[in-house]
Amino acid sequence: MDFSSIRKFITRWCAGEENWVDTRTVYIGNKEPPPGAEAYIPQRYPDNRIISSKYTFWNFVPKNLFEQFRRIANFYFLIIFLVQLIIDTPTSPITSGLPLFFVITVTAIKQGYEDWLRHKADNAINQCPVHEVQHGKVIRKQSRKLRVGDVVLIKEDETFPCDLILLSTSREDGTCFVTTASLDGESSHKTYYAVQDTKAFITEEDFDTLQASIECEQPQPDLYKTVFCVCFRPLGSENLLLRGATLKNTQHIYAVAIYTGMETKMALNYQSKSQKRSAVEKSMNAYLIVYLCILISKALINTVLKYVWQADPDKDEPFYNQKTDTERQRHILIRAFTDFLAFMVLFNYIIPVSMYVTVEMQKFLGSYFIMWDDEMFDEELGERAQVNTSDLNEELGQVEYVFTDKTGTLTENNMEFIECCVDGYVYVPDAICNGQESEELFFRALCLCHTVQVKEEETVDGIKIGIHQNKATSFYISSSPDEVALVEAKACGHQFIFVCVCLCMCVWSVTQPLSPFLSLASRFELLEVLTFDSVRRRMSVIVRSTTGEYYLFCKGADSSIFPRVISGKVEQVKARVEHNAVEGLRTLCVAYRKLSVAQYEETCHLLNSAKLALQDRDRKLAEAYDLIEKDFVLLGATAVEDRLQDKAADTIESLQKAGMKVWVLTGDKMETAAATCYASKLFRRSTQILELTTKRTEEQSLHDVLHLLRVGAGIPTHTHTHTLSADCVDYGLIIDGATLSAVLKPSQEDSSQGNYKEIFLEICRNCSAVLCCRMAPLQKAQIVKLIKSSPEHPITLAIGDGANDVSMILEAHVGIGIMGKEGRQAARNSDYAIPKFKHLKKMLLVHGHYYYIRISELVQYFFYKNVAFIFPQFLYQFFCGFSQQPLYDTAYLTLYNISFTSLPILLFSLIEQHINMDILKKDPSLYRDIAKNSLLRWPIFIYWTFLGVFDAIVFFFGSYFLFNNSTFTSNGQMFGNWTFGTLVFTVLVFTVTLKLALDTHYWTWINHFVIWGSLLFFVIFSLLWGGIIWPFLNYQRMYYVFIQMLSSGPAWLSIILLIVTSLLPDVVKKVVLVNAYRCLLTCMSMLCIKCTLKERWLECSFINTETMYLT
Repeated sequence: MDFSSIRKFITRWCAGEENWVDTRTVYIGNKEPPPGAEAYIPQRYPDNRIISSKYTFWNFVPKNLFEQFRRIANFYFLIIFLVQLIIDTPTSPITSGLPLFFVITVTAIKQGYEDWLRHKADNAINQCPVHEVQHGKVIRKQSRKLRVGDVVLIKEDETFPCDLILLSTSREDGTCFVTTASLDGESSHKTYYAVQDTKAFITEEDFDTLQASIECEQPQPDLYKTVFCVCFRPLGSENLLLRGATLKNTQHIYAVAIYTGMETKMALNYQSKSQKRSAVEKSMNAYLIVYLCILISKALINTVLKYVWQADPDKDEPFYNQKTDTERQRHILIRAFTDFLAFMVLFNYIIPVSMYVTVEMQKFLGSYFIMWDDEMFDEELGERAQVNTSDLNEELGQVEYVFTDKTGTLTENNMEFIECCVDGYVYVPDAICNGQESEELFFRALCLCHTVQVKEEETVDGIKIGIHQNKATSFYISSSPDEVALVEAKACGHQFIFVCVCLCMCVWSVTQPLSPFLSLASRFELLEVLTFDSVRRRMSVIVRSTTGEYYLFCKGADSSIFPRVISGKVEQVKARVEHNAVEGLRTLCVAYRKLSVAQYEETCHLLNSAKLALQDRDRKLAEAYDLIEKDFVLLGATAVEDRLQDKAADTIESLQKAGMKVWVLTGDKMETAAATCYASKLFRRSTQILELTTKRTEEQSLHDVLHLLRVGAGIPTHTHTHTLSADCVDYGLIIDGATLSAVLKPSQEDSSQGNYKEIFLEICRNCSAVLCCRMAPLQKAQIVKLIKSSPEHPITLAIGDGANDVSMILEAHVGIGIMGKEGRQAARNSDYAIPKFKHLKKMLLVHGHYYYIRISELVQYFFYKNVAFIFPQFLYQFFCGFSQQPLYDTAYLTLYNISFTSLPILLFSLIEQHINMDILKKDPSLYRDIAKNSLLRWPIFIYWTFLGVFDAIVFFFGSYFLFNNSTFTSNGQMFGNWTFGTLVFTVLVFTVTLKLALDTHYWTWINHFVIWGSLLFFVIFSLLWGGIIWPFLNYQRMYYVFIQMLSSGPAWLSIILLIVTSLLPDVVKKVVLVNAYRCLLTCMSMLCIKCTLKERWLECSFINTETMYLT
């Protein structure tokens, strides 16, 4: 629940609406304004503490109890426990209170431990040291003590403790470089700029003399839109350093705190992940409701039958059980309601409250098998698979749709320069060039138009880079791996090296001269950088040479460069770009424009006007960029390759064989993404590709294109088909982001056209694979949500490695992050994290398969053993006059689910392997056998329920008929009702435990220890419980009962006979299934032999016929 609006209202109400303003004034160094200035009103801001924990020492107990009793099973048992305390019930309150206390305590300990870890992490952050500038000196203090207005000193590789305005840096140009991997997942270096009025302040003494204020807006969660004003000079997001980012490649900076603690943008962007519930949990809740209805029906039937039985006065008030006057005067409705509650208490054990804590323990302990799997360990990264939530383990075995990113997920995100095309001529590394002027301009553009920096050893998100043979080596860093590949490339036999000094960039030739013009070092002054953004899809720089000439160099996507080109070998370069895109290469186009002095001054005026705008600053900058970046001369294009990850194609092929549909969602161009899909075997050469792209919708209306594709995919227009077409043609669909937006937006002009969304879903159902290119991050989440909300409600999985994949990871039923080169944002926000894409195969086909099988057996077994436990109690009421007499002793009622039968099923659900792990990996089709929650469907649930009823009837009536035998004991002594109940309970415990042993396929010494140990524990407990007079008990009804029962030979015979009879259906089923499976294998092998012989005969016949024809 979001209380932010309530908190905001209370804050405004308490402070007075007239005091609430949309801006705040921050005085640098917390210095009061000089006398004579306008009235100074001190404002209160929160301290710099970050709180991510859920509980405190004082509210843990009430808050945790409130949350736990919101679960229907816990609340139900609490009501039953209170009823036992209030009214006279046939069982002790301990029988309900102790199991409930056990469940609540275990859950509270688990949640308390997890919150303690959050407290520990918060304290580590809040107590980390920071350096503050006070009175001209640097002092050391804890991060939590920082206040708004404090000036702090940040050194290289330190993390920003709060949101800061950059005042000055150690670099002469007033810039610094920052990585924001913890915020947006990008490990690239971004450039930030100091305030022009304060960048000359370079010592602590300078800041002691600074008297200034900052006018800024109130805290907002938007990371990229911020407006400030320092001394009437407008600032933007390039001056704002966000908490969590890290200073790089800069010795130190001075900055002032403007947002602290929970008002920082990082804290305001904390979003509680939506609670994901697995299909198994939904089935559990449905079964619980069914059993609750059964419980109410049992109580109601017994209540009615009790008053029918008591209609006879002799039975209503026998001579040995006379009623009191109070009981006679009580109204019949009150008595009936009290009896109904008493029967509810008597039968309440049919609801397995301990099942929930067992499921929680199974999920928590079972998640370690993923983290301990050595086959999912990556030596290159030194990382293992991580489990961020264990609530979805079984969902890994139910996945029907896999949505995957391309770059960094299917591919390595490690760019390698392949070729470049200059004026239509193709050059590969180490080729000999002609030294033409166009070539010089092309390579000069590559050397100047980028944001690459030189760096030595560095740690990015815990991964050390720049280390070779344990020594630090220089390497290139940039906001894009494509830029690094281009700068590192050896083009035309020459390697170009750049050096950044202040605002000057030098480029020179290392080996033989390219031409006389470049034989000496050429110096260029960097004047302006028009940074890259995802809307423009290009970047530009304006430089001035030593001769005073101005150049505008630009590089970007072909779709953003070609429309702005007025000359150059456009057709030749475009053809090569399309060729490289089909080959799966990433392409960039390079262009330039020579500026006159007047044009440069006009450009500076446009940029400065946009930068100084107080409103719509981003829009005005985009308009200025659009006016500047035009009339280009096309120089050429580059091609770099992003190779497929190891075994990516094998993984996709296995997932498709397992019945999963794989969708690739990427921002790349269609040709490049399609080539990657062919290389990864998502598309095959026989796949018939259906295109739903902007190019096609421009030629025809979207309605016509959708219906043509619908017919082309083999879908009848008069019916809705949810399976592949009858001719078994393999279809693949390609759609781009613009067309997807049109599909998801219903047509307003002609409602008769129908819903495009439903037609699109029909086409997708008939396709084995779908490629979505030119996708924005939000569109990725929309695609996942569209499939999730389709009529079939399939289980979806999203996997990606970058911050742009977080939205779809959070939207899918299961989100998996790749520990790639784009930071750890995806891994942090995912449910599971794996080092490489290839590990997805084992996670789903093996771990997911096992998890689902195990927890399905656990859930069904729990309901079965509780039916077998409580149904004899229901039958017993017909033989005790519906007097609510319990069949079992209080100790047995309490410990049945807690001790006697809990450990065997818990261990079974942790280590059972019904099929060998290698077989699951080799035969992905086995994954289809458990699809659609097949093991928790209603027919199987009914089978387990009837099996429990059958066993209960055998227990009860078998013991009943044996009790009627007068020769039951050797000395003629008659056994009482507690002996009868103990006999039934003994058969019950042995039967349900041995049934689990029959269902076990994977035996270890732990299985033997737990199964036989549980039975031994029950026997020892019964001997001690009935062999000692316990002083703390008010009754001794079980004294010597168990020992006396075992001293009788017929008792032993009856126990063995009843156990064998109860297990007979399981044994028969097992024998029949094994024989049927063997017969099926024999028939299949015979059929294969016949088919093989028939094929050989036809082949020989064809050869003979052909030979005769040729003769």
